[in-house]
Amino acid sequence: MTAFILVSGAHTGDWVWQEVAGRLRESGAEVHAATLTGMGGRRHEAGPDTDLATHVQDVVALIDRTEATEVVLVGHCYGIHPVLGAAGHRPERIARIVYLDAGMPRDGDPALKLIPDQTVRDRLGQEAGPDAPTGPDAPTGDDRLVPPPAPGEWHRWGSTEGVPEAALARLSELAAPQPVRTLTQPLRLTEAAAALPATGILCTANGSSIAMVEQVLRLGEPTLMALVDAEVTFFDLATGHWPMLSAPGELTEVLLDAAAGEGHRLSAPDDTRPGHLRPFLLDVPERPRERMGRVDLYPPDADGPRPAVVFVHGGPVPAGLRPTPRDWPSYTGYGRYVAEQGAVGVTVDHRLHDLTDYGRAAEDIADAVALVRADPRVDEDRVALWFFSGGGPLSADWLAAPPPWLRCVAATYPVLMPPPSWGLTGSRFRPADAIRSAGRLPFVLTRVGQEVPEIAATVEEFLAAAKECAAEVEIVDLPDGHHGFETIDHTEQARDAVRHAVRSVLGHLRS
Repeated sequence: MTAFILVSGAHTGDWVWQEVAGRLRESGAEVHAATLTGMGGRRHEAGPDTDLATHVQDVVALIDRTEATEVVLVGHCYGIHPVLGAAGHRPERIARIVYLDAGMPRDGDPALKLIPDQTVRDRLGQEAGPDAPTGPDAPTGDDRLVPPPAPGEWHRWGSTEGVPEAALARLSELAAPQPVRTLTQPLRLTEAAAALPATGILCTANGSSIAMVEQVLRLGEPTLMALVDAEVTFFDLATGHWPMLSAPGELTEVLLDAAAGEGHRLSAPDDTRPGHLRPFLLDVPERPRERMGRVDLYPPDADGPRPAVVFVHGGPVPAGLRPTPRDWPSYTGYGRYVAEQGAVGVTVDHRLHDLTDYGRAAEDIADAVALVRADPRVDEDRVALWFFSGGGPLSADWLAAPPPWLRCVAATYPVLMPPPSWGLTGSRFRPADAIRSAGRLPFVLTRVGQEVPEIAATVEEFLAAAKECAAEVEIVDLPDGHHGFETIDHTEQARDAVRHAVRSVLGHLRS
């Protein structure tokens, strides 16, 4: 017999699993829906010492309660932390771990790191870090409890798409304050737990999908390469972050399939070289470049100050990945090509290493622009900024309040409205909102027809907003192009798209 142990996210309890648990039992499975200490009907049990280790022991107790030969642990959102901790105590009992729209925490990560709501992350990071005291010196009263989202604010923790209004109201009514140390205490992830068979269930309306995982996999990111394993499977669910409330029937079927070892398996890229390290699609001659800190300049063969194009790479890019983006063929290719056309090409290594790093990356871009404009070879009144992929949200600052010297903004296969799971709801990094303040600033958008649907949706949202405010947007369409086409689609259509986009940007700089 299979036993499912269902562990929900922050502020909730066993009640969120009611319909899914019933359907699983109808299939013949044993089901234990966890109510962790301080949550749901156990909210009165929360104390100063309630921490992640407490919740881990809650899950261990449920594992010990069942005699089933196969135990499947399901962790939703925050719930993956106590699930992984408990699996480390009883690895021999666990048949599979299911990550239900959850992150992939590593050893030493607090749950706080994966909380989507930036406001909560900031407050806890200031008031109660991983080393917050316990016992007599612990925070007291409301200081040791994180209040649940207010009614109407649950979308800040993840997309509520598909959740009926009655279920949303119940979510607010029954939500409990979360003991702060459950979010700030580091996870202890053992090698035995990390090696267990696993399944990821990705909720596409929340901004994740198998296609997006495979796209990042092509970067050669070591964490994801470890998921190319016969014991690791994936499923997509076309719903928001709360599938137990929005799609209980579909979730039940997927959980049963996951327990049976079914699902999509990742494959290693065919080419031994990651896609981003393959040659640039245009044959651009080598040119000298100058390196100044995080900034590389490609000066043209011309006298006097020249306009500049600053290329902003996408991400997040793992901090230890080498070579860094400014040495990737795409960006060296763009820098050289622009210089060949008589402008200063500029590439930047910014520090967007995690979804929480947009503020730091924005500072890096602002510093780079100031450095470039101060260079005597650059016409400080004629600068363009060009954003790629996950760097797209960084364009919002410049769209919201364009300085007079910014003559054009460009974006290629960009994210233009961060998905809910990125934790940027309510932040300033939302270009589809910022475009309403851009005035007559030209925007050159290169759109690929074979885009990941979750990213394509953000582009359409941006274009709808741009149409409403009559923004000056030029679209360069590449119907057969893929995300990162400059190094993977060596077609004449793709080459024409690059030439067209560069010609348009330089035209705005010279007008």
